[in-house]
Amino acid sequence: MLAEPFITGEVVMGYSVSGKHVLVTGASTGIGAALAIGFAQAGATVGICARREPELAAVLAQVQDHSPKSKMWTIDLDDLDALESFAADVSLELDGLDVLVNNAGIPKRKNVLALDADTVESVMRINYFSPVRLMLAFLPELIERSGRVVNISSVAARLGPPGEAAYTASKAALTGFSESMQVDLGIAGHPVQIHVVNPGVIDTRLFHLPDNDPSIANIEALPTTAMLEPVLAALDAGTFEIYIPGWFADVVGGKFPDTGAFLAGTTAWAREQAAASST
Repeated sequence: MLAEPFITGEVVMGYSVSGKHVLVTGASTGIGAALAIGFAQAGATVGICARREPELAAVLAQVQDHSPKSKMWTIDLDDLDALESFAADVSLELDGLDVLVNNAGIPKRKNVLALDADTVESVMRINYFSPVRLMLAFLPELIERSGRVVNISSVAARLGPPGEAAYTASKAALTGFSESMQVDLGIAGHPVQIHVVNPGVIDTRLFHLPDNDPSIANIEALPTTAMLEPVLAALDAGTFEIYIPGWFADVVGGKFPDTGAFLAGTTAWAREQAAASST
């Protein structure tokens, strides 16, 4: 136990993306597309990247309606060795970066008994290693520009849902890295702030992709546009971690006093859901 408060740096409030240069990964659809368009509407110059060029170009057209100097890059973030040069291209073509939004991610809803090592590692490359590579590549520039990093994690990182061991591990790793990164930056007195965003069930194609078990979540999915206002508010207030919807924070808070009991309850609930779906 620490003998005195552990000070990690001053929280800077009143941050606006207007006039800033922002990169959003995984922006061809879903949350990434909604954030990119919303940032452009808020006055940012936005860079977007993803694998699917036609869909990415359609999003860029909407972004450029509000921010004509915005740009796009077609890239597979699974190619980790290409990310350093990609970051250099983004910095050059956007004329610097102020906000990095690590949104790109892949789901993997499979019971741990059906997982294999290659699947787990592929999820980690996209959901954890690629954002880490980008954060490290952009960090000197973000320090110089007093920038921000927005990491799109998941409530799964805090709750351990059934059938999502690979996905949960990748998002928990990203969240843990973000926490220690914020502490290290604060100790060094650097002005970069990290934000972790934990969406719950958002209406994206991630819930309908092949080679994934059906989701057993029985709560209403929020539209992707519901992400923008909380993210902008977190940037403005300097909030490290948010949940969307916000009531998930109470669920997470109820887990940690007795994690074993929480997981037993999750197991019982999942069994009930499975029984109900089979009848």
